[in-house]
Amino acid sequence: MNIILLRHGRTRANDERLYCGSTDLPLSESGRAGLTSQQESLRYPDITGHRVYTSGMRRAEETLSLLYGEVEHTALPDLREMDFGAFEMRSYEQLKDVPEYQAWCEGDNEANIAPGGESGYIMTHRVLDCFDGLLREGHDFAIVSHGGPVSAIMERLFPDERKNWFEWQPANGCGYVIRIGDGEKSYRSIPEGGDEHGTES
Repeated sequence: MNIILLRHGRTRANDERLYCGSTDLPLSESGRAGLTSQQESLRYPDITGHRVYTSGMRRAEETLSLLYGEVEHTALPDLREMDFGAFEMRSYEQLKDVPEYQAWCEGDNEANIAPGGESGYIMTHRVLDCFDGLLREGHDFAIVSHGGPVSAIMERLFPDERKNWFEWQPANGCGYVIRIGDGEKSYRSIPEGGDEHGTES
């Protein structure tokens, strides 16, 4: 089975270093230009024969359209980024002196729930439940989603590498191609050019 995971292109939130999960932003001008440049100079995997899914968010939909044109696909809301609740569209500098933010950052940050939003664990649970359902269908598939969901999937599939979310998170417009079969799993980076990494499952 071949699986393609792609993170969306840059948005205003990425450009301005703002927390953004549930806010439905389009790609920024720099995001669209960056994807176009990467598409022209680097190789993206062929998705012919793959079932294609997005999170349904504008930034994911626009990334799919820009890279692959009008492709039949299904939006799965469970593949959305973590909802940062009261911290949405705000920066560290804006939040650093807010008591609720300070409390959220303390202790187990993945377990702490953003006020009015989600925790990292909640996001991971819904993403992996959705991903497991796609695996059970047994078809090659491609996902255009977000940094958090891509990282959660990679951490689940390749635990022996002992990478955390931040280490697995690809740059905007980048991701992974995963091969699963015959008791082994391997991956390589998107756009193409990175080394292939493998492990026994």
